[in-house]
Amino acid sequence: MNIITKTLFYQTRGENDILDITEDVTRELNTTKMKNGIVTIFIPGSTGAITTIEYEPGLLLDLPNTLEKIAPRNLSYEHEKRWHDGNGHSHVRASLIGPSLTVPFADKALTLGTWQQIVFLELDARNRRRKIILQIMGE
Repeated sequence: MNIITKTLFYQTRGENDILDITEDVTRELNTTKMKNGIVTIFIPGSTGAITTIEYEPGLLLDLPNTLEKIAPRNLSYEHEKRWHDGNGHSHVRASLIGPSLTVPFADKALTLGTWQQIVFLELDARNRRRKIILQIMGE
Protein backbone atom coordinates (compact mmCIF):
# COMPACT_ATOMS: atom_id res chain seq x y z
CA MET A 1 0.00 0.00 0.00
CA ASN A 2 1.18 3.49 -0.85
CA ILE A 3 0.44 6.69 1.06
CA ILE A 4 0.73 10.13 -0.53
CA THR A 5 -0.06 13.43 1.20
CA LYS A 6 -1.15 16.47 -0.81
CA THR A 7 -2.18 19.98 0.23
CA LEU A 8 -4.84 22.29 -1.20
CA PHE A 9 -5.09 26.01 -0.39
CA TYR A 10 -8.17 28.24 -0.47
CA GLN A 11 -8.98 31.83 0.38
CA THR A 12 -12.46 32.03 1.89
CA ARG A 13 -14.92 34.90 2.13
CA GLY A 14 -15.78 34.08 5.73
CA GLU A 15 -18.75 32.54 7.46
CA ASN A 16 -21.01 30.33 5.34
CA ASP A 17 -18.63 30.22 2.37
CA ILE A 18 -19.17 26.71 0.96
CA LEU A 19 -16.56 25.54 -1.55
CA ASP A 20 -17.01 22.57 -3.86
CA ILE A 21 -13.57 20.95 -3.76
CA THR A 22 -14.49 17.74 -5.60
CA GLU A 23 -12.60 18.62 -8.79
CA ASP A 24 -9.49 19.59 -6.84
CA VAL A 25 -9.52 16.31 -4.91
CA THR A 26 -10.05 14.38 -8.16
CA ARG A 27 -7.19 16.25 -9.85
CA GLU A 28 -4.80 15.46 -6.99
CA LEU A 29 -5.88 11.82 -6.98
CA ASN A 30 -5.18 11.63 -10.72
CA THR A 31 -1.59 12.85 -10.19
CA THR A 32 -0.90 9.58 -8.38
CA LYS A 33 -0.45 6.14 -9.89
CA MET A 34 -3.00 4.66 -7.49
CA LYS A 35 -6.08 3.02 -8.96
CA ASN A 36 -7.94 1.82 -5.86
CA GLY A 37 -7.97 2.99 -2.26
CA ILE A 38 -9.22 5.80 -0.07
CA VAL A 39 -8.62 9.51 0.21
CA THR A 40 -9.05 11.34 3.48
CA ILE A 41 -9.80 15.06 3.26
CA PHE A 42 -8.91 16.94 6.47
CA ILE A 43 -9.09 20.59 7.51
CA PRO A 44 -6.66 21.61 10.25
CA GLY A 45 -8.36 24.08 12.56
CA SER A 46 -11.47 24.19 14.68
CA THR A 47 -13.75 26.50 12.66
CA GLY A 48 -13.86 24.71 9.31
CA ALA A 49 -15.60 21.51 8.27
CA ILE A 50 -15.61 18.93 5.47
CA THR A 51 -18.71 17.04 4.32
CA THR A 52 -20.68 16.13 1.21
CA ILE A 53 -23.80 17.75 -0.20
CA GLU A 54 -25.55 18.19 -3.49
CA TYR A 55 -23.87 21.46 -4.45
CA GLU A 56 -26.91 23.37 -5.70
CA PRO A 57 -28.32 26.82 -4.85
CA GLY A 58 -31.10 25.57 -2.57
CA LEU A 59 -28.80 23.55 -0.35
CA LEU A 60 -26.21 26.33 -0.34
CA LEU A 61 -28.88 28.34 1.49
CA ASP A 62 -30.46 25.49 3.46
CA LEU A 63 -27.25 24.32 5.11
CA PRO A 64 -26.27 27.69 6.67
CA ASN A 65 -29.91 28.34 7.63
CA THR A 66 -30.08 24.98 9.41
CA LEU A 67 -26.76 25.58 11.19
CA GLU A 68 -28.11 28.93 12.40
CA LYS A 69 -31.05 27.08 14.00
CA ILE A 70 -28.82 24.42 15.58
CA ALA A 71 -26.06 26.75 16.86
CA PRO A 72 -27.36 30.34 16.60
CA ARG A 73 -24.85 33.14 16.24
CA ASN A 74 -26.56 35.23 18.96
CA LEU A 75 -26.46 32.66 21.79
CA SER A 76 -24.16 33.22 24.74
CA TYR A 77 -21.09 31.00 24.22
CA GLU A 78 -18.48 30.45 26.93
CA HIS A 79 -15.79 30.53 24.24
CA GLU A 80 -16.91 34.05 23.33
CA LYS A 81 -16.87 35.15 26.97
CA ARG A 82 -13.28 34.02 27.27
CA TRP A 83 -11.79 35.06 23.91
CA HIS A 84 -14.13 37.79 22.58
CA ASP A 85 -13.44 36.75 19.00
CA GLY A 86 -17.04 36.45 17.79
CA ASN A 87 -16.82 32.81 16.73
CA GLY A 88 -18.13 30.64 19.56
CA HIS A 89 -20.92 29.46 17.28
CA SER A 90 -18.33 28.68 14.58
CA HIS A 91 -16.52 26.23 16.83
CA VAL A 92 -19.76 24.48 17.80
CA ARG A 93 -20.92 24.20 14.18
CA ALA A 94 -17.56 22.85 13.01
CA SER A 95 -17.49 20.23 15.76
CA LEU A 96 -20.97 19.02 14.76
CA ILE A 97 -20.02 18.53 11.10
CA GLY A 98 -16.43 17.40 11.61
CA PRO A 99 -13.00 18.15 10.18
CA SER A 100 -12.60 15.19 7.83
CA LEU A 101 -14.15 12.85 5.32
CA THR A 102 -12.89 9.60 3.81
CA VAL A 103 -13.96 8.67 0.27
CA PRO A 104 -13.10 5.38 -1.46
CA PHE A 105 -11.88 5.43 -5.06
CA ALA A 106 -11.96 2.64 -7.64
CA ASP A 107 -10.32 2.69 -11.08
CA LYS A 108 -9.00 6.19 -10.23
CA ALA A 109 -12.54 7.55 -9.71
CA LEU A 110 -14.04 8.80 -6.46
CA THR A 111 -17.03 6.63 -5.57
CA LEU A 112 -19.36 9.56 -4.93
CA GLY A 113 -23.06 9.47 -5.73
CA THR A 114 -24.42 11.20 -8.82
CA TRP A 115 -25.40 14.38 -6.96
CA GLN A 116 -22.76 14.21 -4.22
CA GLN A 117 -19.88 16.68 -4.01
CA ILE A 118 -17.13 17.13 -1.43
CA VAL A 119 -17.39 20.55 0.20
CA PHE A 120 -15.39 22.67 2.59
CA LEU A 121 -17.46 24.88 4.88
CA GLU A 122 -15.91 28.04 6.23
CA LEU A 123 -17.61 28.53 9.57
CA ASP A 124 -15.36 31.20 11.07
CA ALA A 125 -16.75 34.70 11.44
CA ARG A 126 -14.01 36.13 9.21
CA ASN A 127 -12.31 35.31 5.93
CA ARG A 128 -9.41 32.89 6.16
CA ARG A 129 -6.59 31.36 4.17
CA ARG A 130 -7.22 27.64 4.55
CA LYS A 131 -5.06 24.59 4.02
CA ILE A 132 -6.76 21.26 3.37
CA ILE A 133 -4.77 18.05 3.69
CA LEU A 134 -5.41 15.05 1.42
CA GLN A 135 -4.01 11.71 2.43
CA ILE A 136 -4.34 9.23 -0.40
CA MET A 137 -3.85 5.55 0.43
CA GLY A 138 -4.07 2.70 -2.01
CA GLU A 139 -2.55 0.62 -4.76
